[in-house]
Amino acid sequence: MTTPKIAPLHQDLTFHGPLSEERAARLIRSLLPLDGAHVLDAGCGWAEFLLRLLATEPTATGTGIDLDAEAIAHAQSNADARGLTSRVTLHVGDVAQHEPDRLFDAVIVNGASQVWGGDPSQHTANALTAVRALLRPGGKLLLGEGFWEQEPTESQLSAMPIPRDQYGSLADLADLAHTHGYRLLAAEQASLDEWDVFENGHALAWERWLRANPDSPHADEVRARADTHRGYRLHGWRGTLGLAYLTLQAP
Repeated sequence: MTTPKIAPLHQDLTFHGPLSEERAARLIRSLLPLDGAHVLDAGCGWAEFLLRLLATEPTATGTGIDLDAEAIAHAQSNADARGLTSRVTLHVGDVAQHEPDRLFDAVIVNGASQVWGGDPSQHTANALTAVRALLRPGGKLLLGEGFWEQEPTESQLSAMPIPRDQYGSLADLADLAHTHGYRLLAAEQASLDEWDVFENGHALAWERWLRANPDSPHADEVRARADTHRGYRLHGWRGTLGLAYLTLQAP
């Protein structure tokens, strides 16, 4: 048997990450001005942040790339409905294999540094290196990346699928960006409320499916996956794993 499709997360979430409306607006402002700019959203999901940025800056254009065809289809539907079709190109594909025909004025990598591969402990460094090759001189990078808000205990590490060396502190993250030649323009982090909204949206998709399909031969598998993720969250990363939003400027 193949695992059934679960309702897309965008039914319950605005952004595919711990991000509020207020913070999203502030992060967009941190990337401005972008008059006539071209923006890349790497691993864009359903591209909500990119579409909002383009709505804010009416002369900018954007490219969004993600492996999830359903997410890209939803992004395209939203772009069409908001009158942004002519200013955004959305691709199903691998960002690491994308060869742009020009450099970007801004790049968004929000919870997607893994798209450039490598050992988890090198994901952030690999992303910072790759983006330098995509940005025009002086261009900006919005990096949404994990960090340890507090040192995880052995019990927490054993309860989540994240190795200790995948992340450091927020200061470590900013320092790493500087060693790659960027300058830090702004830094903030997702709140616990933003994390809870995001995680509850994930959980609701599973629970809704289980209520609607109690006699499905897949029910035990889906329930086990939901329970496993709940364990990751409540016994592992909640209050320990943070998400930083760094606005960085390339040299």
